[in-house]
Amino acid sequence: MLRPATLRPLQRAATQPAMRAARRTLYSSRGSSKLTQEFDLNKLNAQRRDYERNRTAFLTAGAVAGVISFIYTAWKLKKAIDEKNAREGQSSGAVKFDARPDIPKEQFKTEAGELRKVVLHDEDGNEVVPTGNSTVPLFPRTIDVSLPLDKKEQSPLAASVADSTGTQYTLVGLGMRSVTFIGINVYLVGLYVATQDIARLQHYLVKNVNSVATTLIPSEKDTLRQRLLDPVEGEALWDAILRDAKLRSVIRIAPVRDTDFHHLRDGFVRAIQGRSSLDKAAYGDEAFGAAMKDFKALFNRGQVPKKKEMLLCRSESGALAVTYDAGSTGSGKEPQREVLGTISDGRLSHLLWLNYLAGSKVASEPARKNIVEGVMEFVERPVGTVATQVV
Repeated sequence: MLRPATLRPLQRAATQPAMRAARRTLYSSRGSSKLTQEFDLNKLNAQRRDYERNRTAFLTAGAVAGVISFIYTAWKLKKAIDEKNAREGQSSGAVKFDARPDIPKEQFKTEAGELRKVVLHDEDGNEVVPTGNSTVPLFPRTIDVSLPLDKKEQSPLAASVADSTGTQYTLVGLGMRSVTFIGINVYLVGLYVATQDIARLQHYLVKNVNSVATTLIPSEKDTLRQRLLDPVEGEALWDAILRDAKLRSVIRIAPVRDTDFHHLRDGFVRAIQGRSSLDKAAYGDEAFGAAMKDFKALFNRGQVPKKKEMLLCRSESGALAVTYDAGSTGSGKEPQREVLGTISDGRLSHLLWLNYLAGSKVASEPARKNIVEGVMEFVERPVGTVATQVV
């Protein structure tokens, strides 16, 4: 018989192949699990790529659809506005009158090769100028404004153009203020200069081109026109005039659609801040900030119906007064002007006037061009003779 000590090696030998087989089976199972994991990761990566691709496609499609919807809505809105204007006798690019066929469309006419402002007479015999708009078809050629700004002794010429109703101002030019890329008309704006101060304006403009002349010939007028329309030269010229010429002037605003004081204020404030931000040294002090705050407070009011008159009046020192027609509805009656307030800091009105007169971007390009053509009428006459012709 075999002893137990002899049987133990045999038992170990018999069990070794099974253990090695068990180890191979274990290793084989681990290798299969690793391959399965790699397969699952590749599948997940492929699913992730598909998701990102589909997500990008959907986002792109949504953005394109949004742009198309925006353009379509804007086109429909412009079409609706054009149809409304057509019913009122006004198209987007030209003006059609249905109330008074005797009012011409043009604001200037050519006489002897030169442009002349068209001047008509209303029912009361007052001189008026066509605006090219059916809602506010006429602007007065002259206005009388009485304000508590720069009271002083008057010269004989000043007395002839100022009476109990105030100082007389003469229209230089006007144009339409439009907003948004589809050109929604908001208000008509006109620049008036005190009649007795026109000689000073003539002097500065003529001397800018010809230092020894008192009037400009056609070629010199073309030179002045180019300078006034140039963004850089025009701003430098108007900046000097507003700073040194001490002109009294008025910006007359007449809305052609219902608006409100806050909307008008926001436009004025953006223009002033846009220009003041270019020169922090000149406009970064507390006094200018206080003037801006007071200016904003003047417009804490409600609605401004169409045809209502608002005047921005600038004195010789640059002080600003804002008036609003609190009574008349624009039907030809004399406006009942209410003074909303005054701002003594001349820098504010200086920037506000430049917003309409000069620079690469103005509030109304038609107004700027019309004002330049109005200026051309002044400089072709000897200095000092325009005021006597108006009177």
